[in-house]
Amino acid sequence: MSGRVYLDWNASAPLRSESRAAMVAAMDRCGNPSSIHAEGRAARAIVERAREQVAALTGAAPDEVIFTSGATEAAALRLSQIPDLIGAPLEHAAVRAHLGRLAGTPVLAVDAQGRVIHAPQAEAGRRPVALQAANSETGVIQSLDAARPVWFCDATQVAGKTAFAFDARIQDSAIVSAHKFGGPKGAGALLLRAGVHVAMPGGGQELGRRAGTENLIGIAGMGAAAEASARDLADGVWERVAALRDRIEARMLDEAPDAIVIGRDAPRLPNTILILSPGWAGEMQVMQMDLAGFAVSAGSACSSGKAGPIGALLAMGIDEAGARCALRVSLGPDTTMAEADAFADAWRQARRRRAMRAA
Repeated sequence: MSGRVYLDWNASAPLRSESRAAMVAAMDRCGNPSSIHAEGRAARAIVERAREQVAALTGAAPDEVIFTSGATEAAALRLSQIPDLIGAPLEHAAVRAHLGRLAGTPVLAVDAQGRVIHAPQAEAGRRPVALQAANSETGVIQSLDAARPVWFCDATQVAGKTAFAFDARIQDSAIVSAHKFGGPKGAGALLLRAGVHVAMPGGGQELGRRAGTENLIGIAGMGAAAEASARDLADGVWERVAALRDRIEARMLDEAPDAIVIGRDAPRLPNTILILSPGWAGEMQVMQMDLAGFAVSAGSACSSGKAGPIGALLAMGIDEAGARCALRVSLGPDTTMAEADAFADAWRQARRRRAMRAA
C-alpha cells in the first residue's frame, strides 16, 4: 500500500471534518463573545452551543463545562488550589505535577495490569484522590465507583472512545482535551461541579472561572468534534476499532510469542496496544516503523525527547530494561483493515530481520 498510516491516535487524533467545518465557519464571526451587540451575541451562541455539545459527550451539565486552552491548563486551574491531592504514579504529567506536595503523601498502588488496586478512600482517608479514567500508554481503564467516588478524574483518553459520564463517581472535577477526540489542538475543558469555586483573574469570562477572551474558533471545533464523537459511540464505531486492535495483537503475538501485551487481561480502551518485545528497544521499533510508513510511539507524546522508560510500566513492577522495549500502537475510526494488516506485516518483517542479524 502507498502513503503513510497514522497509528498514534492517543497522542493526537486527526482533525475531524466536522470540526474543520465548524472552525472555518467561526472564522467568519468577528464579534467578541462578551459583547452585547448582534455580532457578539452570534459569537456567544457558538460558545454556548459548543458547551452543550461537550456536556452531552461527557455527561456534564452545560454550566459545569469551563473552556480552557487544553487539559493541562484545566488541571492546573483546579489542582493548583489543592495541596494534599494523592494519586497513582501512572497519572499523566499534567496531574502528577500537582500530586504529593505535602510531606509523607501516600501513593496509590498499581497492580501488574495497570489497575489501581486499593480503594481510594481506604488509601486516602478522606484526602482528595485523583484517578485517571484510562492510561494513554497502556489503555487500561480504571474502575470508577459511585460508592467511593474520586475527587478528580483525567478523562482525556476515554472521552469520545468509550462510555464516560461526569456523574456521582466523580466528586469535584474532570478534564478533557479536544485533540484527543478529533478536535483542534489548544482547546480543552475543565468539568467542575456547580458551586465549586475556581478563579483565573481577569475579565470574568467563563462565568468568572477562567478569564481571557474565549478561543472562539477552537471552541467551535471542539464542540463539533464532541458531537460527532458522541454519534460514533452510539453507532458502535469503536467496536470495529477494537476488532482491528485484536487482529493486530494476534498477528504480533503469533510472530513473537515471547512478547507481552500490557493490560491484556484488564478492561482497555478499544484502540490501544502496548506491547513489550524483549531485547528490542521501543525507540528502535518506532524508527523502523516510521521508515516503513507507520506512525507509532514508544510512549506518551508529552514525554517525547526525554530519555527513560515509560513511567506507567515502572509503576506496574516492570523493570527498566523491559519498559524500554515498549511499543504503543493506537488506532482510530479511520483505520482500515488493510492498514492494520500492513502494519502487522511490517512489524513482523522487521522483527525477523532483527533476528537474522542477531543470528
